[in-house]
Amino acid sequence: MTVSPSTPRELLASSEVGFGFTAPTTADEVRALEDLGIASLWVGGHVASPNPTPEVIVALARLSAQSTTAVIGSSILLLPLYPAAIVAKQLADLDRACGGRVVLGVGIGGEYEAEFRACQVPRNERAPRTDEAIPLLRELWTAEPVRHERGHYAMGDGEVRIHPAPRQPGGPPIVVAGRQPAAMRRAAILGDGWMPYMYSPRRYAESVATIRAEAEASGRDLTGFGWTLFSFISIRDDGDEARREAARFMGGTYRQNFEEMVRSVAIAGTPDEVTERLAEFVRAGVRHFVFAPAARDQTRTWAKLLRDDLVPNAAAAASR
Repeated sequence: MTVSPSTPRELLASSEVGFGFTAPTTADEVRALEDLGIASLWVGGHVASPNPTPEVIVALARLSAQSTTAVIGSSILLLPLYPAAIVAKQLADLDRACGGRVVLGVGIGGEYEAEFRACQVPRNERAPRTDEAIPLLRELWTAEPVRHERGHYAMGDGEVRIHPAPRQPGGPPIVVAGRQPAAMRRAAILGDGWMPYMYSPRRYAESVATIRAEAEASGRDLTGFGWTLFSFISIRDDGDEARREAARFMGGTYRQNFEEMVRSVAIAGTPDEVTERLAEFVRAGVRHFVFAPAARDQTRTWAKLLRDDLVPNAAAAASR
């Protein structure tokens, strides 16, 4: 199977099953994954968290310079921590610099209260700030004068123009991440796609039904909407070893014990077990996977295995 790179909106709208990875840090590793035809690469990060991480827009800028063909995205940017005009300008510049390959993945965060204190944003405002910022970003990406006189991002009583516009008409697609019903509603009404994390296939299917119902109730057509999933992955000949590896990696990221949860919220096991798990997610509605490898030194090996065997086999199994 060859994974063909595409534009961000083509990737999200595709009915074919595809996948990408959280991005490695070096240009050589990024090029190696692009040479394998990997369709998308993603970066995450925080402003102030217990784990040392990059800041997301800086990481995305680095990735835009390291990559040439893959769709690149944030997984995720904590949108309420940032002034909307700054995000609009930085993403427009990045989208132009990389030839229109950017997806903006956004969420509201909240697990690290220190981030909100550090950015002087009340934690209880994170949801309304995000709901206000998403349509405002799209307005600002028109490169036309914009008035926004009320709300958390009020810009006074005059017009503001941010230009030049992004390379992509209308700006980068905005994919909403999260786990709760409020995030599903945000995706249904404001987003160009849905990207939950630490979900089981059953929960993913339930979220698809919720989003479709919310969209129908609001009169929105979801044509072109992207059904994505962020998942930790480990593939080993010993399935128990793979699950232990995934649990350790997730525990280091989230400072929790995932040994009991790993079977439901990760994709980990033998190649056959991973294939079946992927098929369950495809049946639930996933069309693009974002894999976070539990062992970085295995990324290329797993990428080849997923590209050539596991993902196409899972897609075929799900269609039967």
